[in-house]
Amino acid sequence: MNYKQPESSNRRFDFGKNWQHFSGKIDELRIQEAMKSLTGMLEAVSLQGKLFMDVGCGSGLFSLAARRLGAQVHSFDFDPDSVACTAHLKNRFFQNDTSWHIEQGDILNEAYIQSMGQFDVVYSWGVLHHTGNMHKALHNVDRLVKRNGFLYLAIYNDSGRVSRRWLRIKKLYNDSPQLIRFLLVTVIAFLLEAKRAVGKLLRFENPLPWNDWKNKKKQRGMSVWHDYVDLVGGYPFEFAAPEQIFSFYKKKGYMLYQLKTCGGGYGCNEYVFKKLG
Repeated sequence: MNYKQPESSNRRFDFGKNWQHFSGKIDELRIQEAMKSLTGMLEAVSLQGKLFMDVGCGSGLFSLAARRLGAQVHSFDFDPDSVACTAHLKNRFFQNDTSWHIEQGDILNEAYIQSMGQFDVVYSWGVLHHTGNMHKALHNVDRLVKRNGFLYLAIYNDSGRVSRRWLRIKKLYNDSPQLIRFLLVTVIAFLLEAKRAVGKLLRFENPLPWNDWKNKKKQRGMSVWHDYVDLVGGYPFEFAAPEQIFSFYKKKGYMLYQLKTCGGGYGCNEYVFKKLG
């Protein structure tokens, strides 16, 4: 598989700090939308009694959603701020709950992954392409999935020159002081929103972004601003075409269960695989 590897993984975006800023916005609406996102892709009304692993738990929102759906949840993240963010969310909604375990861990650490056991559902949305070694991360995450279990991934699409342009932008962001970072996110967010507005005008639609922002919140319970910060700053950064991901997991004995693409553009393709072997 020919992935675009980062030149260096020494520069790393503070994913956890971004999640901490977002976590205060987590409310019942966002939780319900996260639950719908899980049940929709997994085609499950409930996860009652299932073992759910959240690889790269971030804010903890989807761990919380899985716990609300009845799963026994194990959450881990490389970033200690993300671990703290998830722990704080657990204390808000499931204080002293023994069916939700949270810890710091690294998907690239094979000994750690082998010690975890296996799960009915392994969820890793927008994480493995930020590890600095996506190929190894894709391999290691397979070890966590039970036979007949589900693997739910979101991986950045390889959109050619656009993806390589974003790689340069992300490097610039992480090499810049805080003020430049803020300005970079603001300018890029403005340009992207302006591009969408022009497209709407050409289709004789309302160009104002309010409905789009509202729908963004509904899609996965996320915040528009924090998504832009992650979009511009998220590094390390890799990407893959859908056929590469299909081929990789087919060889490991998986069948494709659900697919939601970004239409060939820049963004994440979502995959749910079922492990048959």
